[in-house]
Amino acid sequence: MYKYLQVGKIVNTFGLKGEVKVIPLTDEVDRFSELEYVLLEDNLSTKLTIERYRVKDNIVIIKFKEISSIDEAQKLKNRYIVIERERAKKLPKDTYFICDIIGLEVYDLDGRKLGRIKDVLKTGSNDVYICDSYIGKKDILIPALKEIVKEVNIEEGYMKIKVVEGLLD
Repeated sequence: MYKYLQVGKIVNTFGLKGEVKVIPLTDEVDRFSELEYVLLEDNLSTKLTIERYRVKDNIVIIKFKEISSIDEAQKLKNRYIVIERERAKKLPKDTYFICDIIGLEVYDLDGRKLGRIKDVLKTGSNDVYICDSYIGKKDILIPALKEIVKEVNIEEGYMKIKVVEGLLD
């Protein structure tokens, strides 16, 4: 399991006083109100204190205490901000962080290895796991539904699914 979780990607500056535009990588944008600070993923010793934030058109605009000019903010562009896993919100039962799902080996209920999860699509109604297939040429798209996903074991690194008609076609 990852020790740090991405909460956003800094995509641009905003204004002249060091604010940045962040694409949130969390389902709850209001999560930023609970965060005192974040870290830069590529330099974990860089702690950025959240002075204030606001949401505008699904983008989070953040003012970090340590950043006071557009020139300083420009250096943060295209970098990810993270938090320590222990500071993450506790997830409900049968809910997982995307970073923990990616990389899981996928088996059918008979124990046949089908592939490895390589990405997760957020569709609105339910997530879809994209599985790099070991049994065919194309990806397997696995709906993240209890009827399909029967077991997820993050610690052991696998997922068991019920193969329904058309899933492997």
